[in-house]
Amino acid sequence: MRHVFMYHGGLERNLPALKPGATTFTGTDGYVHDLPKWPESAYLRFGYMEKAGKKFCVVRVADSESDVVVKNEQVIEPGRHMSFGVHLSPEPTLVEDDATVMTLLEDLIKKNADSAVELMKIRDRFKKVVVK
Repeated sequence: MRHVFMYHGGLERNLPALKPGATTFTGTDGYVHDLPKWPESAYLRFGYMEKAGKKFCVVRVADSESDVVVKNEQVIEPGRHMSFGVHLSPEPTLVEDDATVMTLLEDLIKKNADSAVELMKIRDRFKKVVVK
């Protein structure tokens, strides 16, 4: 199954204004930039931002039914959360490793008790599709 990671700008500048359904972010140049469309082939969609120190953090999770912006970002550990050999880029990054994506989703749930119910619904829908 395919999943996607998409860049949503710098964390310090953009996270306070991020809302579900967001389609833009403010760049370091001060201009508003459009987010690319989510690839239709992706089941789970992760929005990530760059935090000071070149750390990339997931701040948004969406599937076909929900779009959740989390308060506590999750630093992406490439081998643990995306699979080895996958690298983030300015273009949407496709990932096909269900197990690592599930680990990322569970790490997000642990860090975000206030969003846990909606994130667990996403996880449960994902598990139903993967475990067929």
